[in-house]
Amino acid sequence: MNRPLGLVLGFAADQALGDPRRFHPVAGFGRAALTLERVGYADRRSPGVRHVAVLVGGAGLLGAVLPRTTVTTAVATWAVLGGRSLDREAAAVQTLLDAGRLGDARQRLTHLVGRDTTVLDEAGVARAVIESVAENTSDAVVAPLVWGALAGAPGLLAYRAANTLDAMVGHHTERYEHFGWAAARLDDVLNVPGARLAATLAVVLGDDRRGAVRAWRRDAGAHPSPNAGPVEAAFAGALGVRLGGETVYADRTEQRPVLGDGRAPTVHDLTRARTLARRVDLAALVVCAGAAAVAAVAARRRRR
Repeated sequence: MNRPLGLVLGFAADQALGDPRRFHPVAGFGRAALTLERVGYADRRSPGVRHVAVLVGGAGLLGAVLPRTTVTTAVATWAVLGGRSLDREAAAVQTLLDAGRLGDARQRLTHLVGRDTTVLDEAGVARAVIESVAENTSDAVVAPLVWGALAGAPGLLAYRAANTLDAMVGHHTERYEHFGWAAARLDDVLNVPGARLAATLAVVLGDDRRGAVRAWRRDAGAHPSPNAGPVEAAFAGALGVRLGGETVYADRTEQRPVLGDGRAPTVHDLTRARTLARRVDLAALVVCAGAAAVAAVAARRRRR
């Protein structure tokens, strides 16, 4: 039962402590990835495939050679989860909006999103926070728990490596359109189960189940991300707010599909979004640790 207990302990560590402030393993991985990119970059898909294979494969191999103990799984889970840090950043933006400090809220929002925050009004800031909370609840909590339940420490580390590479190079820019293709596609594949679980839990645990189902079915498919779409749409419907619309980046402007049919979000909706995210996080832990425990019992019976 090392795996389910390790997931629970790692989740508790993330909730209590958040990300390590110094010597974060994900930051170290990012530095290694940058070094390898400088050596192996070329504006083609094949070098990008090699980049991903070496880094994600290496992370998974590291997890495989570590002792298969509860402590290993717990430390790996703590290292890759980001629920506490996500909520802390969302709360910081909310506090600034509550105080009427829109300019400071825009600046703090850059910790959560990559869009141009200088053009956002209060509703735009609130929308960006909710979208980030929804997407990252899946990416930074639910999906890692799914892969931890399925594959233990190797799954946890390989997933976080793939997700980090997508954030680094998986962009539609001149430099990364070809080189980042493999990172983006792998991240899409690995996030399928986590995103569907997160969206399902948002439906079940949200304030408006019918609205969440309606928004998911109607709106998610138009979103440019096959995984962010279901989660953001389910959150929008569950909260009774409207997400999506014009999204401005430094080099482009995107017209995102409208998600949900409620009103524009306000600062008061941030507490509700954060509460829903915490419910989804805890429910995902129960589902994933429970599934891992059932699998462990079944494996033990087969060995008898």
